[in-house]
Amino acid sequence: MIKPLSYVEKIQPYIPGKPIKEVERELGIKECIKLASNENPVGPSPEVINAIKDFLSKPVELGRYPEGSGYELKNALCELFLKKGIQLSHDEIILGNGSNELLDIAVRTYIGPGDEAIMARPSFVVYSMSVIAQGGIACEVPLKDYRHNLEKMLKKVTDKTKIIFIANPNNPTGTITYKKEFGEFMKVIPDNILVIIDEAYYEYVRDPDYPDSLEHFKDGRDILILRTFSKAYGLASLRIGYGIAKKEIITEINKIRQPFNTNTIAQIAAEIAVKDDEHLKKVIEINENGKKYLYSELDKISEIKYIPTQTNFIYIMLPDKMSSKEVFDTLLRQGVIVRPVGPAEIRVTIGLPDENKAFISAFKKIFGG
Repeated sequence: MIKPLSYVEKIQPYIPGKPIKEVERELGIKECIKLASNENPVGPSPEVINAIKDFLSKPVELGRYPEGSGYELKNALCELFLKKGIQLSHDEIILGNGSNELLDIAVRTYIGPGDEAIMARPSFVVYSMSVIAQGGIACEVPLKDYRHNLEKMLKKVTDKTKIIFIANPNNPTGTITYKKEFGEFMKVIPDNILVIIDEAYYEYVRDPDYPDSLEHFKDGRDILILRTFSKAYGLASLRIGYGIAKKEIITEINKIRQPFNTNTIAQIAAEIAVKDDEHLKKVIEINENGKKYLYSELDKISEIKYIPTQTNFIYIMLPDKMSSKEVFDTLLRQGVIVRPVGPAEIRVTIGLPDENKAFISAFKKIFGG
């Protein structure tokens, strides 16, 4: 049998959260709730749904390729940032099949065998997967107090370093890198290293000390800012995200991007979504209320600890001698799907009120409550 490249053999495949239908089939139960993949439980804006329905009423359009450049969506993004005082051009934006695809394309653009990329641990596992798949070396730096340790990440920089990944907020801990420390970090990073700042949960952040990564973009730094429509905008099933960087970087990354990598429905949905401020406000409000409820209930369980979050999920540390797999399986049998993210840690998405209550009810049973 044909053998893969040696470094591909080293990759542990990404395992997504269990789908609801799969759990219901396996366990013979109904009305499962999924709090495993940080999805938006509200879903997209009603205006997005109407735009999709309108497009589907023109079946001939389904037979045509998408707008390869994503012109209209890029226009909408330029308008969005102009309201914030930031002028972008189309050639400073790249669209992707989710922000995942964009980070993978960036790695394929700049990482070759023996090159190094620096990232935190634990953080989004796709960073290391993409680097190793290119024959690169993933240099992982443990978190400090559940946050990126930028000081130690700087010490890992060598002449082989090509990329540094920073998830801000971080997945799975929900913590952020602060404005001052990020600014100091960017001052000393050499210009020949690409800093990829993954802001998938940007819209959920409420902390005023969250850094504005676009300031460093405006300063002409080698930074690629990644954002997505999968989370707060509720378009996870359509897989669309975008990146912002200076023209020279986008030009090189575009050479690797496959033609028509974002589909027409996704482009239309995202274009409408960025214009619906009221729906986004509603999503954030529901998330904040759910967060407060979960905090108050988790505080009643003395055996566990959790990390205050700037996202739509909560990182929970279990008591000694209790495994995340054990808790995952126990909750699963009660129809609640969460995500084990370490030997004794789980990650729980903040859901709708009834979903949050169902999780708390099932979780408390584990502790005799």
